[in-house]
Amino acid sequence: MNRRSLIAGIAALGAARPALSQSWTPDRPIRLVVPFAPGGSTDVTARLVAEAITPRLGQPVVIDNRPGAGGNIGSEAVARSTPDGHTLVMGTSSTHATNVALYRNLPYQPLRDFAPVSQVSFIPNLLVVNPEVAARDLPALIALARAQPGTLNFGNAGSGTSQHLSAAMIASKAGIEVTHVAYRGGAPAVTDLLGGKIQAMAAPLVEVIAHVQAGRLRAIAITTARRSPLLPETPTIAETIPGFEVALWNGFFAPAGTPPAAVMRISTAIAEVLRTDDMRAKLAQQGSEPVGSTPEAFATFIAAEIPKWAELVRISGATVE
Repeated sequence: MNRRSLIAGIAALGAARPALSQSWTPDRPIRLVVPFAPGGSTDVTARLVAEAITPRLGQPVVIDNRPGAGGNIGSEAVARSTPDGHTLVMGTSSTHATNVALYRNLPYQPLRDFAPVSQVSFIPNLLVVNPEVAARDLPALIALARAQPGTLNFGNAGSGTSQHLSAAMIASKAGIEVTHVAYRGGAPAVTDLLGGKIQAMAAPLVEVIAHVQAGRLRAIAITTARRSPLLPETPTIAETIPGFEVALWNGFFAPAGTPPAAVMRISTAIAEVLRTDDMRAKLAQQGSEPVGSTPEAFATFIAAEIPKWAELVRISGATVE
């Protein structure tokens, strides 16, 4: 194929995509399952995107929170639902990557049972402590944990979630012993952290940034390779533990077998809203980086993420009871 023919072919494909995305129209409200509790980072982002894409799809996108088992309950419900474009799940790096390695009998397989629609964003975790904890930085927190093995309680959104994995990796890399306390979602864990029932948490930045800014929680370090523009004075964990990085992500999935036209229509709507200044500003306020990938790009991304997170699970020693 010569260069002119190749360009013509690509142009034809690009022209065909919008037509394909418009060939399916939802005829009733779309149910977006969030497999975590209301108020957590996944829930907050899902609601922002659902509200924004509703006018583009012509039907309400309704949130259905189904927490439990590290996101597996809600994810399995969508995997087993009718693949007609009217049921979606807001999957995460936990539900569609980490859990493959953590759960011996995972009730679904991300690559087999879902049709990737679009990645929505990347999200950092922020290590925070209750202000009554004496440590003001990560080296001091590590020293405190070494002096009092097992007495620091680290909350998380459920066994095997990114919060659990991040904290387990910190403990493993730093050589300290902490107690992991699992909750049914991030919001109840943050509530107990604020109340002093637990001492620390590696929480999605969106779930704790307001509390940090108000002085109700103390930011210790961030899990991504670079510091967050929202908290430029807060160091990365890698500045104390070289090579440490945990970058979370989320995105929309449909059940396997969903018509490609439905997948493309929803994916196009998501990409459009994530390009708007308003949505980018809202996600930036949470410390999230918008993506808006095609179904094909998202599928390729997930295939690479599954072995990556499996290796992180192995290194951290994280387990699910």
